[in-house]
Amino acid sequence: MLAKLSTRPRLRRCAVTGAVGLAVLGTGLPAATNNAEPDLTRFHRQKITWAKCPGEGLPRDLQCGKVTVPLDYAHPRAGTLDLALARYRATGKKRGSVLLNFGGPGGAGIPEFTTGGKEFMELTDGYDIVTFDPRGVGRSSPVSCGDIEENVDVADDGTELGRDPRSVLEQLKKAAEACARHSGPVLRHIGTVNASRDMDVMRQALGDKKLNYLGFSYGTRLGAVYAAQFPDKVGRFVLDGVDTLTEPLTEQGVAGAKGQQKALEEFINWCVKDIACPFGQDAREARKQVVRLVDSLDEDPVPSAFGEPFSGQDLVGAIGQALYSEELWPSLERALASLVEDGDTHAIETFASGGAATGRREETEDPDGGLVDEEDIPLDNLPAALMAINCADDPDRPTAARIIDDLDRLRAEYEQASPVFGAYRLTGVLMCYGRPKGTDFIREEVKDVDTPKMLLVGTRGDPATPYRWTVETAERLGSSAVVLDNRGSGHTGYASSKCVHRKVDTFLLYGTLPADGSSCGPEDGRE
Repeated sequence: MLAKLSTRPRLRRCAVTGAVGLAVLGTGLPAATNNAEPDLTRFHRQKITWAKCPGEGLPRDLQCGKVTVPLDYAHPRAGTLDLALARYRATGKKRGSVLLNFGGPGGAGIPEFTTGGKEFMELTDGYDIVTFDPRGVGRSSPVSCGDIEENVDVADDGTELGRDPRSVLEQLKKAAEACARHSGPVLRHIGTVNASRDMDVMRQALGDKKLNYLGFSYGTRLGAVYAAQFPDKVGRFVLDGVDTLTEPLTEQGVAGAKGQQKALEEFINWCVKDIACPFGQDAREARKQVVRLVDSLDEDPVPSAFGEPFSGQDLVGAIGQALYSEELWPSLERALASLVEDGDTHAIETFASGGAATGRREETEDPDGGLVDEEDIPLDNLPAALMAINCADDPDRPTAARIIDDLDRLRAEYEQASPVFGAYRLTGVLMCYGRPKGTDFIREEVKDVDTPKMLLVGTRGDPATPYRWTVETAERLGSSAVVLDNRGSGHTGYASSKCVHRKVDTFLLYGTLPADGSSCGPEDGRE
């Protein structure tokens, strides 16, 4: 499923940075002593060697490769990283490549390509279609916060946060050490600004004069940053499920809670029409039962498939994943029935893990920055990378005193936004506490881009990226932005709307854009 990644990790399963971690993360490398541009020639001249992808059961026509990028673009001789790539080759007359990013942040592109790559086969009529695992993600020097036993257990239903917020903040600082220790040097150089520069290295290694790009959800943030950094290298760009470029994490969290609450209510309205719905046939009562189930599991967790306690907040995270697409509703209904009727968490946990579980390494640091094997990707890589990237992109770092002063107001706002997702989302936005201040480049510089026309797709019923973000980002990017209004529901439009799919492919293949402000109706959903 496209761009289905959660926006908040479980605290007990993903430690975060601060305290000692702050000292480690903030040290970095010495600043350049002159204004000369670093020499990146050796990175720009590389060529990709494509070969059969390692592993069993993969599509036969899927090929894998890698590019090498500087660990630190300011000091390109100080170390390198290898980034994993995958492609399906053009079947028609090749005119270049289209690079895809499926969102997150923290989402590995290659697993998505392996399972969902056929969705893009129309594009191979003119292009190689290529995806990648960004720095710190998947096989590309994955970040991690270590084993569960090392991580700090915080009551993330908000109880402990309300009772003793200073203690919670101190626990977040302690957890920072594990993230810094297990992630290695890439953690200091993670974030969208560097990932965008990595994409320009990929463009040149692919042999393309311009970058053609299709980004979903967080991938739209990445695409917008590239357009600001390399406006003369922008080819045909599509941004689907448009992210905000300006809202602080606290406001993003409220928007996410509202969107997920609306999607949950739509799911419940659908569920109660089925005799098998575990919450009965009355929608109002079913909504109350969901809240009671979450509260009950927070008070008395049940054993999970991994032997850990499965709490109400774990359930909230799993439900949130499943609500990104109506196609998942039947599976969610069955998973909830197994939990409610039998106490069985196996099915619902597949949503929490994205449907896959991978191994866990003792250390993720590779001194050579080489690719790691699939089985060595840490189980917590997605949430660890998600928070690392979001925090690297966010310049706000309120003090502990400010957080505590604002806490009652924030809790009320989040509870009003969603009685189910509010506490979950609020805890998530505090996870940057103690980290080094993130870049202000995205808020300050990503605007009024001087590029060819770009297509921005916003979906009215998107539970993760509200339609207003599409409008606001289009206004910020300026006259280059062309908006396609998808009047359907679900996160992103390409996979759920035949109309959106057709218009996106037409633009990428032939350069024909829809009129700015034109729409695709809800009746145009995919079958």
